[in-house]
Amino acid sequence: MFTYLNPDIREQLIDEGKLLRIDARGQRLDPRAQAPADGLTLNLLGPIPLPISIGGERRSVDWYASVRSTELRQVEELAGTLRASGGQHLFAVLASSMAVNSILLVGRPQESDEPLVRVHSSCLTGDVFGSERCECGPQLSGAVDLIAEHPAGGVLIYMAGHEGRGIGLWAKAATYLLQDAGEDTYQANQSLGLPDDSRDFSDAAALLHFFLGDRPMRLLTNNPRKLDDLAAHGLSQITPVKHVTGVGDSNRRYLAAKRDWGHRIAAGDLERT
Repeated sequence: MFTYLNPDIREQLIDEGKLLRIDARGQRLDPRAQAPADGLTLNLLGPIPLPISIGGERRSVDWYASVRSTELRQVEELAGTLRASGGQHLFAVLASSMAVNSILLVGRPQESDEPLVRVHSSCLTGDVFGSERCECGPQLSGAVDLIAEHPAGGVLIYMAGHEGRGIGLWAKAATYLLQDAGEDTYQANQSLGLPDDSRDFSDAAALLHFFLGDRPMRLLTNNPRKLDDLAAHGLSQITPVKHVTGVGDSNRRYLAAKRDWGHRIAAGDLERT
């Protein structure tokens, strides 16, 4: 028999300081108390030593997993229902019900001045399959390399619920077909009746508050809206660092559409290979 997280193991992790809860400003909350119903609190598991081979080198980082309290509560309720009905074989239903973000700490950024940060939106096709229709895969691996080489170290936050700028993988697949018929990436979203960009960076802001506090940081991004969204959640000491990489014949039109939409991508950047 199981619950989503065995209560005895949960207590053990809390006692060890490896199961945490934070609010939207990154302040610690009591993980044993009832989580507020406003949906703005996050649960974190970690640190978990993780050897990775993203980028050009093999290196070790500390990994944290993060999920909203509202999503975790729904999954725990579903776990209770499955346990009572003998439906443990449906565990995959639980796993698919949560968007679990990942945080990779490289070096000791909490002790450094102006660490380097990347808030990276999940992209199965680019990050996993190596698709060249976007620049996401090279941005991810390049960010890990740059953060590891940065004297202050840094943080990579991988946003699991951001596929296709927040529309999900199924809708993203449909936009690809529309793009092949002549529309750009933003027109395709509009044709489906979806927002140009529906990503929510509030969780990323809370995590940066928790791990880095209010110190200055450098953010690898070409997207002014990401800066604005993080600033709206109290992160005002951010210096943007251009992060154009992975440009090729298969994604120049896509990148040009992002430039036209407001990303800080110069005409010369699109000539890179």
